Amino acid sequence: MLKILKEKNRLQETFFMGVLTLLCFGFSLFRYIYSDSNIFLFLNWNLFLAFIPWALTSLAILKPKLQNSKITIYILLGSWLLFFPNAPYILTDLFHLRLHSSMPIWFDLVLILSFAWTGLLFGFLSLWDIEKIMSKTIKPVYVTLISVGLMFVGSFGIYIGRYLRWNSWDIITEPFKLVYDIGDRIINPFNHPRTWGMTIFMGLFLNMVYLSFRLIRKRSC
Repeated sequence: MLKILKEKNRLQETFFMGVLTLLCFGFSLFRYIYSDSNIFLFLNWNLFLAFIPWALTSLAILKPKLQNSKITIYILLGSWLLFFPNAPYILTDLFHLRLHSSMPIWFDLVLILSFAWTGLLFGFLSLWDIEKIMSKTIKPVYVTLISVGLMFVGSFGIYIGRYLRWNSWDIITEPFKLVYDIGDRIINPFNHPRTWGMTIFMGLFLNMVYLSFRLIRKRSC
């Protein structure tokens, strides 16, 4: 595995993301031991869900033969899109910040931001992999436009996860109810101003961050 990671120039990235993940887990474990409260242990599960999109695209990059099958690519892209909103979703866990808690608010802020930052990195790194795959058949300008659009799709996913409490796997367990909730908001947008307000502004924010990453990446080359 190490040899494959080196060949595909993924060793440093994999190691770095592993360290960040362990650091986040360490923060949450320290809080649990120090405060005797498990209130923020759920962040580890949210981070695992954020890891899935990156794991899917990493598999496609490390096993390039998978990209030769259109069916496999479609399944990969569909699965990735289903789980991608989990990556930026952790940002909304800032809602759980409380001034009066068993720990100083500054520690809880650092804790949540650490998880949110790591989740965002998993999401953006996986999106770069998707762009790499798409660039084989799509012009770069269209790839960028698709990425921008995916940020808004991800923001919509954040909304239905945070406020409607749908999970990624509900597409299998309760598909009709999920489709109804999504369809209602698409067909009757003016009846759901909060849905589209959050989707638009969260989408703009994610694009700000993502395009900033792209600028930094190009400048460092």
